[in-house]
Amino acid sequence: MLFWVPAILRIVGVFLVSAVLAYFFGAIAGLVASIVALCAILTIQLGYLQHLNAWLDHPDSAKLPDGWGAWTDVFSRLYRLRRSDEKHQVELTEWLARFRQAMTLLPDGVVIMDDVLFLEWCNPAAERHLGLQNERDKGMRVTNLIRNPDFMDYIILGRYEQPLTLALKDRKLIMQIIPFENRRQILVTHDATESERIEMMRRDFIANASHELRTPLTVINGFLEIALMQPNLDARTRTSHLTLMTEQGQRMQNLVEDMLTLTRLESIDFPMRPERVNIPTLLEQIRREVEALSAGKHVITLDIDGPDIRGSTDELRSAFSNLASNAVRYTPAGGTIAISWRVGIAGPVFAVQDSGIGIRPEHISRLTERFYRVDKSRSRETKGTGLGLAIVKHVLLRHTAVLAIESAPGQGSLFKVKFPATAVWL
Repeated sequence: MLFWVPAILRIVGVFLVSAVLAYFFGAIAGLVASIVALCAILTIQLGYLQHLNAWLDHPDSAKLPDGWGAWTDVFSRLYRLRRSDEKHQVELTEWLARFRQAMTLLPDGVVIMDDVLFLEWCNPAAERHLGLQNERDKGMRVTNLIRNPDFMDYIILGRYEQPLTLALKDRKLIMQIIPFENRRQILVTHDATESERIEMMRRDFIANASHELRTPLTVINGFLEIALMQPNLDARTRTSHLTLMTEQGQRMQNLVEDMLTLTRLESIDFPMRPERVNIPTLLEQIRREVEALSAGKHVITLDIDGPDIRGSTDELRSAFSNLASNAVRYTPAGGTIAISWRVGIAGPVFAVQDSGIGIRPEHISRLTERFYRVDKSRSRETKGTGLGLAIVKHVLLRHTAVLAIESAPGQGSLFKVKFPATAVWL
């Protein structure tokens, strides 16, 4: 109604003016005046239509004319609609940028595809997992980019409710396709390589621990059965059995204590409490322990020329003692063992050098693994638990120190613990 009232008033006005002109100047003059006025109105309307058409081709809100008559309201509404649309576009652009940023930071891979598996977008994690490049591969079929028979079977069967476990590019990936909207699909990838490695380490640890405990338990149970079946054993044999049982019991106790130590070192519930570590006193204690273990079979020297450091005395005693006692165990009688504490280029360095049997290069990188043994028969002779260097590794991690190993078969070994300069007690 608001639209027609002004329009009717304009037309009535034109006819009134034409009637007045006809009254004073004749009917022809009035008719001509009405035609001219109507043509002018029509021309104005067509002009505004042309402006509207041009604006629709390039809908920029700043270019809308003010309008006249009914066009004022039309252009005003279009202006408000355009401003609202521009605001929504800005918000949508911001949300899209946030979405892509969030997807970029995700540790899992995300690949967005259409209904025929053409790549539309992927995040950096998916690029690493699948060897894709978003800019290069956009618009290409994913099955042409991921050439794997198991993946192809997964696509063909279309059983997307179950994830697919796939070995791809030295990774173990868990993949799943999730349909969304009418013509879109999301491929999600999760790198389970590290989880699988940790799970394998857990299984190996349990298996090795069980094996290490089973051996002494077998010995103890065997002697107990003999004692039950032969109650009249002579005193010498009984004493020999008890001695062996005590040794095996001590072996189990040492193993359990080392396992508990490892658990404590790895736990966040037992943070290190730094204190001043009196290096001369600590290393003198370790020298006496090593001399007692050697029983005079080795030449042992100690050289201290460095500062005290910040750390845990008990933990460092455990680490340094493990390195020094290993040198005794794997050095034949008559060999030399040199323990030293000096200031290196980057900070203090604890070193244990021996003239022992040495280690082959392929074993060095695995020495700090739990229960890893270079020579299992010799490990039984030395009565080690197989956890000593693993404990050393975790102690050094808590002290931001690193372990460096130099060794060659028949030429002895050199174990260095390098501390940062910030570890020095000032």
